[in-house]
Amino acid sequence: MDSGQILKEVDFKAVRSSGAGGQHVNKVSTKVILIFDLEKSEALSDQEKEQLRQSLRSSLTKENLLIIQAAETRSQFKNRKTAEDRLLKVLNEGLVKKPKRKKTKPGKLAKEKRLKSKRLLSQKKQSRKKPETD
Repeated sequence: MDSGQILKEVDFKAVRSSGAGGQHVNKVSTKVILIFDLEKSEALSDQEKEQLRQSLRSSLTKENLLIIQAAETRSQFKNRKTAEDRLLKVLNEGLVKKPKRKKTKPGKLAKEKRLKSKRLLSQKKQSRKKPETD
């Protein structure tokens, strides 16, 4: 994955931020919306695209667009940098292959410990019963 090439394929929109900020917020477009089209990307191989589709399926739109918004600062430039950093982080995390889980069985000591705790709990509950009268 070439991060320089990916950043060239990104579209940016600057919009007005919401929330507190007074007059500045009302007249300056500082919020940045970053749009990355996964399907049209030439920086990613087909295998990487498929892996990202699987790992980011809850973050992608129906058209396989990844949309990231940044409005933390009052500077459009800083918000753009923040959005770019988030995009690269999300893509790198999405491309990490998770190791397959190896099935294991509980050891002998673990089984004994579990059975011992069950016996103790059973004895505790037995001691709470009312004694039987003949």
